[in-house]
Amino acid sequence: MPYVLGLDIGNTGTAATVARRRGDTWARPEVVPLGGRSAVVPSVLHLAPDGSLMVAEPATDDRSRTTRDFVRRVGDDVPLLLGGEPCPPETLVAELAAWVVHRVSAHEGGLAEAVVLSHPAGWGPHRRELLHRALWGLDLRNVTLLPRTVTVAESHAARGFPGTTAAVYALGGNTFEAALVRRNARGRYETFGLPQCLETLGGTDFDEALAEHVRAALGREFAGPAGGEAYPTLRGLLAECDRVKRELTVGTETDVMLTLPGGPVRVPVTRAQFEDMIRPAVRATVDLLVQTVHSAGLTPAQIDGVLLAGGSVRIPLVTEMLAAALQVPVEVEPDPQLTAATGAALAACQVVSPRPRRPAPVPASAPVSDAGPGLPAWRHAEPGRPVHGEPPARPPVRITPLNLPKASRLALARGRGRDREG
Repeated sequence: MPYVLGLDIGNTGTAATVARRRGDTWARPEVVPLGGRSAVVPSVLHLAPDGSLMVAEPATDDRSRTTRDFVRRVGDDVPLLLGGEPCPPETLVAELAAWVVHRVSAHEGGLAEAVVLSHPAGWGPHRRELLHRALWGLDLRNVTLLPRTVTVAESHAARGFPGTTAAVYALGGNTFEAALVRRNARGRYETFGLPQCLETLGGTDFDEALAEHVRAALGREFAGPAGGEAYPTLRGLLAECDRVKRELTVGTETDVMLTLPGGPVRVPVTRAQFEDMIRPAVRATVDLLVQTVHSAGLTPAQIDGVLLAGGSVRIPLVTEMLAAALQVPVEVEPDPQLTAATGAALAACQVVSPRPRRPAPVPASAPVSDAGPGLPAWRHAEPGRPVHGEPPARPPVRITPLNLPKASRLALARGRGRDREG
């Protein structure tokens, strides 16, 4: 069955959704499990001893053969080291995208008609061009790059959000993005104003705040035999804190459970305690979103709502503080980790079969930012050749099916190996 692919590669997690063609229409995008039964796979690449690249956290690692947080390094002239070999960050992002495309192709029994890949809203032409070239190097030649805030808006619009102008609040694992979107003359969303980003704040900081609470509660009992925490215990604590964070989004109290050398221990935590721990960090994100609105020459009353994305926006405190600060509707989807990927698949449907929407009025304030191409820039031309204008009512040429990705120079040198994950 023909399908399109929406792909969201975040700093900590990667998600993919597909929309399948049913006659002249497209079905609602569905998630493709990338990590076994999980909808999201960690954005981690590991170079195995046999030279193959694996996705997700390895069971054991000397840390020199594993790389993470490479998405936010795109545009940095200093390469990352993987197994002692320098690797440009954009190459690693493209490798992960190629792995997803190959995995989805195997799952669907064929190649996608189009792929839309979301990227941070603050990326300018230089970063987009770097990633575009890296994708071309792996034969991913029908990939459209769109700002994550645009794909988030597309997903919310498909669920019934009627607004013309909105603020997007995207809280990831270790980054936060705030941006404004609006419908253009064709009724599609585009970014405007100046997107803002906090590259050192996200859900993992909430886990660490809870971990500090546990360390303080257990005191010396948590210390290892040499007076320091053993690395496996630390990893276990952060994973357990992530679980507790999720439980407290629906419950009012739970326990952090650990197995220490002295035996199992429980540390009770209430939602109120957890919210007190993270309130300063959440306040920083809300303040930045309000600043983003004001910097575009708008007041909160002039936006139609706040659109949320990212796993940590499930935390009730986030919605409460946003609603209190802006006094506008706050929209969150059932699984906000998949919002950007879902919107990317919806945009990919438009790449293949553009359908006109009812035009919406475009506010006269604030010019469109160069921080993102917006939905009108549907497809990228060959690197170095600019794309001008919006697409015609129907595509003038048939979309070329996506070829399976070729191995990069890194993989060629050592062998990509089996299609597997850690």
